[in-house]
Amino acid sequence: MRVLVTGVAGFLGSHLADRLLAGGYDVVGMDNFITGSPDNIAHLTGDARFTFFRHDVTNFTYVAGPLDGVFHFASPASPRDYLELPIQTLKVGSLGTHKALGLALAKQARFLLASTSEVYGDPLVHPQPEGYWGNVNPIGPRGVYDEAKRFAEALVMAYHRYHGVDTRIVRIFNTYGPRMRAHDGRVVSNFIVQALRGEPLTLYGDGSQTRSFCYVDDLIEGILRLFERGTSEPTNLGNPVEFTVAQLAEQVLALTGSSSKLVHEPLPEDDPKVRQPDIARARSSLGWEPRVQLDEGLRRTIAHFRALPA
Repeated sequence: MRVLVTGVAGFLGSHLADRLLAGGYDVVGMDNFITGSPDNIAHLTGDARFTFFRHDVTNFTYVAGPLDGVFHFASPASPRDYLELPIQTLKVGSLGTHKALGLALAKQARFLLASTSEVYGDPLVHPQPEGYWGNVNPIGPRGVYDEAKRFAEALVMAYHRYHGVDTRIVRIFNTYGPRMRAHDGRVVSNFIVQALRGEPLTLYGDGSQTRSFCYVDDLIEGILRLFERGTSEPTNLGNPVEFTVAQLAEQVLALTGSSSKLVHEPLPEDDPKVRQPDIARARSSLGWEPRVQLDEGLRRTIAHFRALPA
């Protein structure tokens, strides 16, 4: 099978490309490097089954030859990125999704949208099942990402219902692992970088807000299963084991051996107080659940950051 991965040079897109190639797929990668890095796909340049072209998916998109699948992963995805790139975030969720869906329709390819747990906003239901419609502030600073993904989901379902495109929607919860950017604003990378540098670890609020952390290998396995044998219904993928941000900070300090202190800053506007996936659908339909425990995943991720140039 030959597939397109938009956002292939990003954290998740590059791991997805690795997994697809290992599974026998031919991969066409697309990225404009607005947040992705050429370093993430440099190891693929000698693979005859990997083709890359630099392109902004919000513009007209053409891929020569057959395509069996389109994985739409292009988007700023960390809080720092989408707060600094609000217009680009909205455009890739709307125009980019439209262009990618049009390509899937023309090629009669299966389409998978990388959506997010942020469609649930600051949830009033806990844990969050796929049937929960969310609690989102559409005009808040985080709304550019939340609403871009909510619109993208609506557009995917419109193409599914009106044009008969074979579609998948994965709602991705907090994921971490090697190839995260050192300064992307995500809590895991922030804590690890600060700990390794001996800097204070920044906790927003009192650190009691919760997150569920899924190691990247587990997530990618779930995405591939969803693509190959899932349905058009949105599917949560994430680790249902919940930790407070303060607990994560203490675990990072212990694993790095850092003597860094904890400092507190005000909670950002609309920051979710809880985040935990209900993965009953993924368990029943895909036979999937995460296997890598947080301490092991953090060890692997810390090793990645230790190896980066100073």
